[in-house]
Amino acid sequence: MTCFQNPARETCRFQKTQTYSSFAGFASAPCAAGRQGGKTSAQQRGAAVVEFALLLPILLGLLVGGIDASMALYDKAVITNASREGARAGIVARNPQLTDAQIRQVVNHYAQTALISLGTNPVQPSVIIQKGSLGGDPTLQVTVSYTFEGIGLGSLFQSLGRPWVLQASTEMVYE
Repeated sequence: MTCFQNPARETCRFQKTQTYSSFAGFASAPCAAGRQGGKTSAQQRGAAVVEFALLLPILLGLLVGGIDASMALYDKAVITNASREGARAGIVARNPQLTDAQIRQVVNHYAQTALISLGTNPVQPSVIIQKGSLGGDPTLQVTVSYTFEGIGLGSLFQSLGRPWVLQASTEMVYE
């Protein structure tokens, strides 16, 4: 009697194969005992090393891209808050009002303490201050621009000739 004629038996004496019961209780196809697909464990380890070597650059690219995107979002929030702080400092009722240089100093101080910079150069965002009116009320607009460097994406964009510039603008009415 062979393994296929008696599916209740786990192992056959005459053949060096094992049968495995499927979910429904029927015997599945026999496999070679001690081997999986005919590969030795050394061959399987070698295949795992090759697969890891192929996937490692992709995984590292995703990791560096995620870190860069997170840093860029954080820096965008920082320059947005810096433009708000500059506009708020410029519109507050004071006598005398802050000059453009003092507003720039407020923005630069906020940005330099909070922006993430991986390079040796200190962070220096550009600040543009414009005065205008909105419905007859005088306004102050503060625009902050910053070239993001980052770990990989910022450097990649700069090498392609298109730097990654983050910009935020805030307009407020004088009190």
